[in-house]
Amino acid sequence: MTRPGADGSPLLVADDSGMRALLDRLAAADRFGLDTEFHRERTYWPQLALLQLSWAEGTVRPAAVALVDPTTVDVAPLARLLARPATLVAHAADQDLEILQLACGAGPSLLFDTQVAAAFAGHGSASLASLARSYLGRDLPKGDRLTDWSARPLSASQLRYAAADVEWLLDLADAIRADLERRGRLAWAQEECELVRTRSATPADPARAWWRLREARQLRGQARGVAQEVAAWREARARRVDVPVRFVLPDLAVQAIAHRPPSSRTELASVRGLDARFLRGDVPIELLAAVERGRHLPEDVVVAPPGDEVPRELRPAVALAMAWVAQLAREESIDAAILATRADLVAFLNGDGRGRLASGWRAALVGEPLRRLVSGDAAIAFDGAGGLVVEERSHQPLTRCSPYPSSP
Repeated sequence: MTRPGADGSPLLVADDSGMRALLDRLAAADRFGLDTEFHRERTYWPQLALLQLSWAEGTVRPAAVALVDPTTVDVAPLARLLARPATLVAHAADQDLEILQLACGAGPSLLFDTQVAAAFAGHGSASLASLARSYLGRDLPKGDRLTDWSARPLSASQLRYAAADVEWLLDLADAIRADLERRGRLAWAQEECELVRTRSATPADPARAWWRLREARQLRGQARGVAQEVAAWREARARRVDVPVRFVLPDLAVQAIAHRPPSSRTELASVRGLDARFLRGDVPIELLAAVERGRHLPEDVVVAPPGDEVPRELRPAVALAMAWVAQLAREESIDAAILATRADLVAFLNGDGRGRLASGWRAALVGEPLRRLVSGDAAIAFDGAGGLVVEERSHQPLTRCSPYPSSP
């Protein structure tokens, strides 16, 4: 592990003894910043190429930074840091958390995601660079965003870019936290960050892989069972051989198989989108077995995608609610996708008690007004200035006006 230079360069951790020293240095930290550089263009699992960590040391700014080279360092001992009651600060943390699970077998005890948190102050799915500019007045380097992080040695430019992703991350978290405290939104953001943290620890269910097909919701009957089994087989094989699912079987082929299931190698070879390069080795045997399982899959075992429709009488409520949510998002300076999506509204109107509007801060802000709206206790009206408002319903129907002028 090299020491920081006079120019404030980061620690470069290139061996296991350096990793142990770094973890000792972080042992008392109550929070730390983290980012990862990785590739997954030709693999199923993300391939970690660089790990960046930052932490506060006294009042010195910016934070101390370490760059860990996972090609020469075992990063599994990082689990020791993750197990502590320290807050991991990251930006758009989903993929970083996935990588930590793979590399360390663990996730953080606490999480503060700057992208998620900033959405509660109206910043939407903002980039780290845009938030650093908005909150700290700092411009982060951009040049190496699409670099090959697996190449060695890394250039000075690459190292500067990687360090910049974490050196101001703790200060950014402080600024966002202060903004949310002023707005009374910090608890909401923390609740959402906890959802991100716990979601990352749950592996994706292969039985739901078919939901990603473009026309999944249009499939009916036996086609659903075949799509579920074939997509699940594709997912499992991609994981096993570590290639992207499209390398195992393209989506077009999965859809074609679901619509017209083949029962022999000859029929399999004529499936649209399925040429010889996809049918090597034991693939035809496994694929036909998946098709056969799908043909006989009981209807109650099919894991159907969430419905995107509501009863006919409630369809106007969806359109009204979407317009009201869009305005509420503007008024409250919250990203509309964080507040409620159309799928959230449909799930709520369909009585899904597991949906995002059924509990937490969303239940009070969106769920309860929506419940009163569809029960007839409230109404949406124009406020006279072009906006919408949910208000108590008068239960007094508007008197119908005659289209003809009254006689003199």
